[in-house]
Amino acid sequence: MKYISNMDSENSVFQFSIPGKGKFTLVLQEDEQSIQGEVEKNPELKRMLKESMEQYENGRGMTTTELLKSLSKKD
Repeated sequence: MKYISNMDSENSVFQFSIPGKGKFTLVLQEDEQSIQGEVEKNPELKRMLKESMEQYENGRGMTTTELLKSLSKKD
């Protein structure tokens, strides 16, 4: 049980055997892909996301089409 509770995205596979039954491989499948953990660990990322949300809320956002039109052929 200790090994299972310590599983994470970097340690996501656990192999074990049950006598008389065979070998088993347990693979962690995360339910949700969220960057919340990364944001909590990285103050710079948190600042960038906050700035981006503020700009969007103030109408300074840009659609993908607008972004593509703003790029030159060199970009």
